Amino acid sequence: MAEIIQKNGTWTFDGDTIRIVPGSDKSISPLRATLGEIVVPLPAVAGVSFEAGRRSGRLRLRLRDGADPLLQVAAGRLGDASDPYRLTVEGDRAGVAEYLVDEIRNALLLGGVESGPVDRYLLPGPALPLTVGAGDATVSFDGERIRLEWNWKTETSKSSGGPRTLALGEVRAVEWQPSAGLENGFLRFLTGPAPVTVPPKYDANAVELWGFKKDPLMALVGAAVLARLPHPSAEASASVEAGAEPPAALESAPVRASAPEPAAAPALTALPAAAPAPAPAGGDDHDALLRRLRELGELHQSGVLTADEFTAAKQAVLKRL
Repeated sequence: MAEIIQKNGTWTFDGDTIRIVPGSDKSISPLRATLGEIVVPLPAVAGVSFEAGRRSGRLRLRLRDGADPLLQVAAGRLGDASDPYRLTVEGDRAGVAEYLVDEIRNALLLGGVESGPVDRYLLPGPALPLTVGAGDATVSFDGERIRLEWNWKTETSKSSGGPRTLALGEVRAVEWQPSAGLENGFLRFLTGPAPVTVPPKYDANAVELWGFKKDPLMALVGAAVLARLPHPSAEASASVEAGAEPPAALESAPVRASAPEPAAAPALTALPAAAPAPAPAGGDDHDALLRRLRELGELHQSGVLTADEFTAAKQAVLKRL
C-alpha cells in the first residue's frame, strides 16, 4: 500500500482503489469538505502525475472521460482549490509522492487499464440526501426530487411562485457554470428539448450564482442529479442506433462534455497479477521509459513478474519509445 498524508488531504492506494480524503485544515474548500472521502477504482484512472516545485509540488489524478459525474458537470471549470483530484505536496514529501505515482502507474500498466472514455459512470457522485445553499436559492436532492427554495435575494418574478420541485424524471440535463469576470454563474436543470433563453436570474429551474466561496457546492448538486440520468455515451449510442444525427446536440450541452485533464507522469512497483497489457500512450520521455525497462527487469529477476508478464510489459514499454 502507498500513502501520502498532507495538510490538505490524504491519498492512499491499495492496488485496486485510490482513497482521497480531504484534510481538516480551515483552508479546505467547501466543496471538498462537503464531498468528503472519494474512492476511485483503478479502471476509472487515465493517469497520474507529480509536478515538483521549489517549495512544494502537486499531485494530480486524471480520470477517464465520463467516469465521474462531478468532472462531467464541471467540464474543467473547477478551480484548483475545489478540485478533489489535486493535492499540494510539501517539498520534503516529494519522494513519497513520486512513489505513489509510480505505484499507480505500474498498476495501470500491468492491469492493462485503458485511458479512453467510458460509457458509464465509475464513481457514484456525491452522497445523498444533499442540501446546498448558494446564490439566490437553497437546493435539496434526495435521489428522486429536486427542491429549490428561494431566499430574499431572489428576483421577485422567480420567487413569487414559491418553492420549486422537480421530479428526477422531468430533468433531461444539468448545466453548471461558475461566475467569470462580470458574468454571473448558475446551476440550471433542463426539462425540455428546446434551448433555454431565459436568464438564470428569472428562470425558475435555475439558481443564479454571484461568485462567492460556496458557489462550487452547486456543482455537487449537479453531479448528484447527473449521476442518476442516462450516461452521455448511452444517449449517443441510442441516437446513432435510431438513425439520428450523432451527438452534436450533446456536444453543445456544457454538462455533456468533460474538459481534458493534464498528462500523466512516471512509474514503479508491481501490484496486480493480471496479465500485462499496453499502457495508455502519454507524456513519457525517453529516459523515463528506459528506467521503466530496467525496473521491469529487476521485477522479473526478483520473481515478482513471470516470464510472460515481463515479456508483455516490456513490449508495451518498447512500443512507447
